[in-house]
Amino acid sequence: MTARPIAVVGASAAGLAAAETLRRSGWRGPLTLIGEEPHLPYDRPPLSKQLLHGAWEPEKLRLRTEEQLAPLDLDLRLGTRATGLDVATRTLTLDGTERLACAGIIIATGVAARTLPGADRLTGVHTLRTLDDALALRGRLTHGGTPAGEGVADGGGTRQLVIVGNGVLGCEAAAVARELGHEVTVVGIEETPMAAAVGTDVGTLLAEEHRARGVRLVTGAVDGFDTTPAGPADGPGSQVTAVRLADGGTPGSRLPADTVLVAIGSRPAVDWLTDPALDTTDGLRCDAYCAAAPGIYAAGDVARWDHPAHGRPLRFEHRMNATEQGMAAARNLLAELAADGPTGTEDGTPAQERRPFAPVPYFWSDQYDLKIQAYGLTAGADRVETPVRDRAGRRILALYGREGRAVGVLAAGLPPRQIRALRAVVADPLPWEEARERIAAATAAG
Repeated sequence: MTARPIAVVGASAAGLAAAETLRRSGWRGPLTLIGEEPHLPYDRPPLSKQLLHGAWEPEKLRLRTEEQLAPLDLDLRLGTRATGLDVATRTLTLDGTERLACAGIIIATGVAARTLPGADRLTGVHTLRTLDDALALRGRLTHGGTPAGEGVADGGGTRQLVIVGNGVLGCEAAAVARELGHEVTVVGIEETPMAAAVGTDVGTLLAEEHRARGVRLVTGAVDGFDTTPAGPADGPGSQVTAVRLADGGTPGSRLPADTVLVAIGSRPAVDWLTDPALDTTDGLRCDAYCAAAPGIYAAGDVARWDHPAHGRPLRFEHRMNATEQGMAAARNLLAELAADGPTGTEDGTPAQERRPFAPVPYFWSDQYDLKIQAYGLTAGADRVETPVRDRAGRRILALYGREGRAVGVLAAGLPPRQIRALRAVVADPLPWEEARERIAAATAAG
């Protein structure tokens, strides 16, 4: 009888890390990697930075080449959608017809971009989640324009870009577009950019940076788009000409635009997981070991798991977490399979115990020449202090607390040694006052 494979659903950073860890940890049975996109696994953070800017080409985003993947002996299914999963039998449905019975499954399908009604039918309206998304938007932005700080040229290829959403993605794309010389307006429901992710003080510093570079920041909800028939070069359909705000008759309620980026967040890619044995509320619910059900694990942006240090389910859309969780899910799946009976690991490979996944979250954002770095949890804090706030020097340090403990820290413009020292402050959530003292010591050390 042919051995059942382990299937990794999602040819992402998390999925690739899982596949490599399975082989490295001794799995010698069949291994299937399934990706909905036609591309080899690639890195997503540069999509809104170096690739969008035109500084990098797609090949530079590849996490592995075909030659580097060859030793993994993968059954690589690119351009293939997982459309169903029977939990009891661990059987995947692929492209609506093929059935793949598995020894174990790791789900790393990530998230999908949210959009606005009717946006997908309009020329000039974009989302930014995949490589193809980024290349389509880059095609409109990398021709013409005046560098930021030199004023905006009339014509000459300059775009009128409206970005709907003032979170991390919207702000990063705004920075790139201004550096390329385009007129940029960012509209968000919250008055302060990135406030939900980093708090008001840090968001205010970012707002000042964007305004100084010529970005117009608008507060409001989007009600729809104005259009005109698309030109011959754009194909059939309508071309966007303006973004309408919900406050109808107010002056400025129509924002002129020939290009729009909808950056209003994402949703976990769990629509295909309809088996009632799975909880898909805000991602695929998992225990502390990243297990959603026996033999079924999840990793990366799609996983919402019990974080041991924080005592509640969390879901992170961060690059570092994707790789670390992919590795953890793979090791824990193999440990479960080994405990259940003979597996496809090499003879003599010692069985490992499952271990809870308890990372210290890390994320960064590059906007112009400002690099923001954060450890721990910065969203959902009930207390935020900024012991370092030097707007002229573009330096800031923020401490984030929840229920009397420090859970996150963020810095920009500080020396690298100080930033690295901040991680230890929130690795295990400390009492607030103790964390403040350690922050003061870390920053005083220079």
